[in-house]
Parts: sequence; C-alpha cells; structure tokens
Amino acid sequence: MHDLPRIALSVRQPSAWAIIAGHKPIENRTLGSIRAGRMAPGRIALHAAAGLKEEEFRYLYWRLGKHGVQCPHPLDLPRGAIIGSVEVTGIITESDNKWFGGAAGLTLKDPEPCEPIPAVGALGYFEWTSGGTLAPPTRWMQKWGAATPDSHTEDLFPDAPIAFAKPPRKPWH
Repeated sequence: MHDLPRIALSVRQPSAWAIIAGHKPIENRTLGSIRAGRMAPGRIALHAAAGLKEEEFRYLYWRLGKHGVQCPHPLDLPRGAIIGSVEVTGIITESDNKWFGGAAGLTLKDPEPCEPIPAVGALGYFEWTSGGTLAPPTRWMQKWGAATPDSHTEDLFPDAPIAFAKPPRKPWH
C-alpha cells in the first residue's frame, strides 16, 4: 500500500479518475471554496466522492472526450474511496490550459494511483480515515451506454464510444 497523505480532497468522478490517470492537471474550484477548505500546495490524497448524478457524468464524459480522453464506464469508476495521491503545486485564477474552466483552480502534478480504500469524504481538505464500503452503482450507471438519448451508436456497436449530437448542458454554474 502507498504511503498516502492523511489530508485528502474529494472530487467527483470521472474527474477524480482523470486526475489520477494524469489527464487532468487542474481541479477547478471557486476562490471561496479554496479558502474555506484551507487548500494549499502540498501532496494530498485524492478521494473519489460517493455522489454522482447522471447529468454530471454525461457532461464530464463529453468534456473528457472533447480533449481526447476516453472515459471509463461509470461502473468502472470507484466512488466513496481514496484512489491515490497527487501534488498540489499552486492555486491559479487564470490560465489558458484547456482544463481550466472556473474562477480558480488547483494545479496538480505527479499523480500516483492506489487500490481504492473505502473512506467517507468531506468538503475542502479533510483528514481521512479508512472505513465503510465503496458506493454501490445506481440504476442509471447500470444502463449507461445501452441507449442513451444522444447516443448515435445505440446497441449496434456496443464497443464504440458514446457520441453526443450536441454538448450536454453543464450541470453546475
């Protein structure tokens, strides 16, 4: 097992996966949430949040694909667990990086995955402890990709990536 930091940040899937896989070098936040969460540079554990709504996943799946990253199926993304660690190198309020999309963000490097360790998340930086179980899949996750409303592949090509006729609506402001 990795020597994981005791301080963690909870991030929703599939963004947590994209960070640990080395695809996403910025985690977008508001300056208020960065201040309130006492976020600062340093190595942290990355927690994959237990919650995940279908509209959030649809948008992030599309956004990852837009940047050339093939997102795993939602059933393959652990939730409610520490999934690795990453170095927070700074806090930014502007960037032309394709992953920057908010008022502020944490810049990230050197992700190190680990086997999922069930843990309860919290807002901001938090001290985590192992315990509990991984979040179970929801009904929409079990049906994802079979015949989504914007899917052009439907059931004809089950291994083809999901395609969108138009970008999904961003589920948060």
